[in-house]
Amino acid sequence: MLERKTWNEFRGAGLLWFINMLLHVFGWAVVVVVEDDGSVSECYPARTNFRGFSDKDQAEGYLAISQWVADNASTLLEESK
Repeated sequence: MLERKTWNEFRGAGLLWFINMLLHVFGWAVVVVVEDDGSVSECYPARTNFRGFSDKDQAEGYLAISQWVADNASTLLEESK
């Protein structure tokens, strides 16, 4: 099964942060351009000199992804059967 999701949901779940945390090791990032109205107008891979995130961003990322896992644990378990 494949269920299309929005970039806002992907970002809100902490998954963009998580992917970028991994990509930063190699000098890459996924850039999502968010407009003033909250809509995503563009998404692209980019080279970066960033290597990680601030302590605040790290804490917010771990909280977001932990909350998403907590909210979706039963679904993830069912889907893995």
